[in-house]
Amino acid sequence: MAALDRAVLDAQVRASVNQKLEESGEKEKLKELLRKKLIERGWRDELKEYCKEVIKSKGLEQISVEDLVAEITPRGRATIPDDIKAELLERIRKFLASA
Repeated sequence: MAALDRAVLDAQVRASVNQKLEESGEKEKLKELLRKKLIERGWRDELKEYCKEVIKSKGLEQISVEDLVAEITPRGRATIPDDIKAELLERIRKFLASA
């Protein structure tokens, strides 16, 4: 299978899974679980501190919200604990198996 075909298939599967999660209300439940777990672990507070550091280093007048989001997003994604990612993935798998 060509790489382009594989990418198209992956995008279709991702869209289908996302649609099922949204229609069932499961996506909101997963988002709330993620939010709760990240707050419990202090991830949100750590990212908030990082935002403050970025704003302080670049200057409040020199950085837009878009720039700040672009700056912190990679770090935010990279610092989500692996066990939380694994738990969400397992819940998605169980949901799809029962759907």
